Amino acid sequence: MAVVTMKALLETGVHFGHRTRKWHPRMKEYIFTERNGIHIIDLQQTLEALNTAYALVRDTVEGRGRILFVGTKRQAQETIELEAKRCMMPYVNARWLGGTLTNWRTIRSRIDELSELERRRDSGEFELLTKKETLNLTRRIDKLEERLGGILEMVSVPELLFVVDVRREETAIHEANLLGIPVIALVDTNCNPKNIEYVIPSNDDAIRAIKLMASKIADAVLEGMALRKDDEEAIEAEGLPTGLAEAEVEMSDEELLGEATLAKLQSGAFDEKQLVEAKLPEEESVAEEAQAVLDDTVVEEEQVEQDDAVVEEEQVEQDDAVMEEEQVEQDDAVVEEEQAEQDDAVVEEEQVEQDEVVAEEAETVSDEVETDTEDVDGATEGQE
Repeated sequence: MAVVTMKALLETGVHFGHRTRKWHPRMKEYIFTERNGIHIIDLQQTLEALNTAYALVRDTVEGRGRILFVGTKRQAQETIELEAKRCMMPYVNARWLGGTLTNWRTIRSRIDELSELERRRDSGEFELLTKKETLNLTRRIDKLEERLGGILEMVSVPELLFVVDVRREETAIHEANLLGIPVIALVDTNCNPKNIEYVIPSNDDAIRAIKLMASKIADAVLEGMALRKDDEEAIEAEGLPTGLAEAEVEMSDEELLGEATLAKLQSGAFDEKQLVEAKLPEEESVAEEAQAVLDDTVVEEEQVEQDDAVVEEEQVEQDDAVMEEEQVEQDDAVVEEEQAEQDDAVVEEEQVEQDEVVAEEAETVSDEVETDTEDVDGATEGQE
């Protein structure tokens, strides 16, 4: 029986790929056709891949395995959190911290730190601290909660990885490949499916498509949990211990060791107990050195983050000061230009007025001279 119908895939837009010019050649086998410059995904292959992934997740969870949901893009964050919480599985939806899988020991120490801080806060220890100390610890809790809140209950690396958007979660997929963890991923037409063991060709940008796929994986987890409970109840009904698979079975040396090792033991070439006792101090010293290096690395990273924050704040203050000075200079220059223009306009008006007055005076003098000349000419004619 199919996990989901073809109609549901069509209604949620799972078949829509990216524009043809953005496609990845390795996705050619999963592309059905092209329409209006957009690739259309072959939903028949999507249906088969989803059924395969569903069965894998169900069987893994039935065998007490865990699956990690990963989706940090904006369209997937809320869906990944809701579906992971619904099936009680760990998730990462804010930011993938480098080394979450390959450096799990350090990540686990940060989770323990978060748990300790939350315990102190809930027990009321923060009330005995100063306001500044309480504020700093609260900020630390918020930061750790944002990045590690989804994997708070994860005690070891998962058996499966479910990823939305292969390009964005490249680091997570690379770490899973290094550790040999199978990856189930929604792969769009612009992604490279090379490092994905279980490819589900699908639209990884549409919220409805992501909800449909994530909900089916969560349903597979819940079905696996139900089958696991049924198996435990059947074992209890038969009167057998539920932890039979984990029970210790005594085995002889011949069954555990090879012929060459048995020959050395029988000949007394080495004493295994003495070798183990000799190696224990060395292993403890190596572990202590490794832990010290990890702690120093974490402290250095935190110090670098603080230094970067201080430098950014100082740079912002300097930039603001420079901008203010430049703005003041620009304002002063504008004011000076406007003042100069006003002064020039006033001078020009005064010059024009003076010129007009001088012209009027010259014209008046000219008229008077002409009048005097006429009077003189009239007097001269009368004397003749």
